[in-house]
Parts: sequence; structure tokens; C-alpha cells
Amino acid sequence: MIEIIQGLPESVVAVTVSGILTGEDYDRVLVPAIEDKVQKYGKIRLLYQLSEDFEGFTDDAMLEDARIGIRHITEFEKIAVVSDVKWIINAVKVFKLVIPGSVRTYRNKDLSEAKAWISE
Repeated sequence: MIEIIQGLPESVVAVTVSGILTGEDYDRVLVPAIEDKVQKYGKIRLLYQLSEDFEGFTDDAMLEDARIGIRHITEFEKIAVVSDVKWIINAVKVFKLVIPGSVRTYRNKDLSEAKAWISE
């Protein structure tokens, strides 16, 4: 499940993910939010939190994640990934080498720090 995190600047798409993430979650919540912000602001910022009760991705979710990332790779000014899942943190560290914007990773206990950075 994906839920929008409120209270951040307008050009920020901030979400928290819990349970098992599906392609339908992307289609229903994340893709429209990103498309709307890109249309309004051009460059956007993304805060993507995998909460402590995150269980994993379906294959469709991983495909949608790749699609949205490729489609808007130059529109992401900053990306903050918040997670305690080691393979997620390691994957982000690898992929940030090819993402033109700034990318940082945070632990769930540091969510407020991630929010501050993405809002700067």
C-alpha cells in the first residue's frame, strides 16, 4: 500500500509504503502524483519511505517502479529513500550513480532528517 505524506513543499511527492507493494498501488497513487507534480513544476523531489512494516514488492510493482524512474529520470531534482531494508539501501547506492539528481538514503529513524533535506 502507498500513502501520500502530507505537509511538505508543493513540488515534493512524498509517500510511505507498507505491506506488499503492487503495480496497482503505483498506478493508483504514485504515478498520478508524480505526473501531476511534473506537469505543474517541471523538476520535482521524491521522498520514498519503506515503512517498518514493508513486506516487499510484487513483480508488477518493480516493473512500474522502473518505468516511472526511467520516464522521469531527468525531472527528479532530489530523491530521498528511507528504509531499513539493507538490499534497498544498497540498490539505491548503485542506481544513484546514473541518476542526474541528488539521491540520499536514510533509515526510518531518520525520517525527519530526510523530510528536512528534501524540503531544502
